Amino acid sequence: MRPDHRNHPKMAANVRESRREEGVWDVIKTVVQALLLAFLVRTFLFQPFNIPSGSMYPTLMIGDYLFVSKLSYGYSKYSFNFSVDRLGIKFGPVPIEGRVFFAEEPKRGDVVVFKLPADNETDYIKRLIGMPGDHIQVIDGVLHINGQAVKRERISDYVDLTGEGLGSPVPRYIETLPNGVSYETLDAIDGSAGDNTKEYVVPPGHYFMMGDNRDNSEDSRFLTPVGYVPFENFVGRADLIFFSHNGTASLLEVWRWPFAIRWDRFFKTVD
Repeated sequence: MRPDHRNHPKMAANVRESRREEGVWDVIKTVVQALLLAFLVRTFLFQPFNIPSGSMYPTLMIGDYLFVSKLSYGYSKYSFNFSVDRLGIKFGPVPIEGRVFFAEEPKRGDVVVFKLPADNETDYIKRLIGMPGDHIQVIDGVLHINGQAVKRERISDYVDLTGEGLGSPVPRYIETLPNGVSYETLDAIDGSAGDNTKEYVVPPGHYFMMGDNRDNSEDSRFLTPVGYVPFENFVGRADLIFFSHNGTASLLEVWRWPFAIRWDRFFKTVD
C-alpha cells in the first residue's frame, strides 16, 4: 500500500505552500503579460488620447477619449516619442528617417494627431485640409482650395450646455471637401483672425491642418507655432471615440457619473 502523504502534517503544509507560491507566480505572470501586451498595442497599433480643448468641436469634444491608429501612416521617429511622467520614463524620438511600414497615404479630411512643428513634442489634433502643393486660402470664412471655394452649407445652430459656447447658439455648417469628405464646422465670429488669410502654398512633404471650430483653433493658418506640418510629425489617424464625459462630475462624485458620461459618444467613429 502506498503511503498517503496528505495525512502527514509536514508534507501537507509543504504542498499548500507550494501551491500558494505557484498561485502568486501565476498572478505575476498574468499581470506582466497583460502589461506587455498593452505596451505593444499602445506603441505599435492604437494609442489612446484625450481631447483637452475645443478646437475640433463639434467633431471632437472636451472630455472625449479616442483611439489613434498609429499603423495607418506607418512609423516615424516621433511615433514612439511618449513619456510616463509619474514614473519618470520617457521614450523617443527613435532614429528613423522618414516613415516606414506605412499602409496608406494621408487623405484630405483625415483627423490627424501630430507633433507640433514648433517643438516636435506637443500633441495636436486637427483635420487634414491641404495636400502637398495645394494653394489654401480662407476668404470671409469660406475655405478655398486651389482657387475653388469649398462647398459650405448652413445648418441649425450648435448648442452645447457644458462645452463650446456654454449654451449659446453657435453658427454651424457642413463643409464638403473636393474628395467628397463632409463634416461639421463652427464659425462663431464673423471677421475673426482666421476668416481672411493670405494664400498658402503647401510645401512638398507637408500638410495644411485646420480645426473644425474655426474661430477657436490654432492651426496651419497661423505659421507660428503650427504652420505646415511635415509628414514625419504625424503620429496617427483618429479612428474611434471609446469614452466621453462632460466634466461636470469629479472623480469622487460617483453618484453624478451616470449624468456626466456622454453615453451616445461611446464607440463613435471619427469622421
